[in-house]
Amino acid sequence: MEITNVSEYEAIAKQKLPKMVYDYYASGAEDQWTLKENQHAFSRILFRPRILIDVSKIDLRTTVLGFNISMPIMIAPTAMQKMAHPEGEYATARATAAADTIMTLSSWATSSAQEVASTGPGIRFFQLYVYKDRSVVTQLVRRAERAGFKAIVLTVDTPRLGRREADIKNRFVLPPHLTLKNFEDLFLGKMDKTNDSGLASYVAGQVDQSLSWKDVKWLQTITKLPILVKGVITAEDARLAVQYGAAGIVVSNHGARQLDYVPATIMVLEEVVKAAQGRIPVFLDGGVRRGTDVFKALALGASGVFIGRPVVFSLAADGEAGVRKVLQMLRDEFELTMALSGCRSLKEITRDHIVTEWDRPRIAPRL
Repeated sequence: MEITNVSEYEAIAKQKLPKMVYDYYASGAEDQWTLKENQHAFSRILFRPRILIDVSKIDLRTTVLGFNISMPIMIAPTAMQKMAHPEGEYATARATAAADTIMTLSSWATSSAQEVASTGPGIRFFQLYVYKDRSVVTQLVRRAERAGFKAIVLTVDTPRLGRREADIKNRFVLPPHLTLKNFEDLFLGKMDKTNDSGLASYVAGQVDQSLSWKDVKWLQTITKLPILVKGVITAEDARLAVQYGAAGIVVSNHGARQLDYVPATIMVLEEVVKAAQGRIPVFLDGGVRRGTDVFKALALGASGVFIGRPVVFSLAADGEAGVRKVLQMLRDEFELTMALSGCRSLKEITRDHIVTEWDRPRIAPRL
């Protein structure tokens, strides 16, 4: 079957992967309302394209934290990628580097920061969960620095793991031939089988529920790397992120895997952007499946987007080649959207190029 869009990889992944693994990647929390909403909300934003503009040359390049990349589409942290494909994070790292964009490596990767660095050059960020044992956190950060990672992406929405009912039913656990490689020699790389989700039990035992804004300051004392705060969905927290010295914000609801019935990330993006007041960049994570989604996010003020599930599904379907194709398809669709909207560079994408459901009373007053 010829793949013509990113979403088609999910059906292939579902056929190829064991049920426990597919369900782990695909499912969300509880009723999975937010999971569906993350994608559906994009359909409530429509275009206002401009015409008769010379779009024979289009520039997608941008800068993130001072690093030049080919497009504002980056790879989100997705855990345990060797469950999807034997090459796991190695394949994703090579595909991302080939696309000249940024990969974020999960703390819970099945390849270590050093192993990913060994695949060759590339701009990489390291996603961090804060463990109860802060010496573990310090060691992780040091390793990421030594491996040439360029930023820390601090996940702040996981004091406890969300209730993922598919994982409970499947008694989810990391397959025995795999470990959480970043923690292997810290004796924290194994996940025990339980009568529940093995990951939920692991998180309850290891991740620090007392994490607070003061810990953002603490992190700044142990690293000079910029810190992105991932998991912000309100203006109030956006203002605090600025106040506590974050280098950027990732608007994220953890792929709808934590608290169900929070809004889609695209719905809260503009609120967060306005609260940040241009002092730090704001990125979007969640529900991006089309180049049109990327354009809509940038029109609402995002500096770029991160993609997660499309990576693991394409990895399961076709390894490195699958991830390369996902990045290329999203790039091509985004470039086409820019051309058909009359935008030649990212700075030309403005709020005026879209209309949202919440705008309509303003633009269509009752006669």
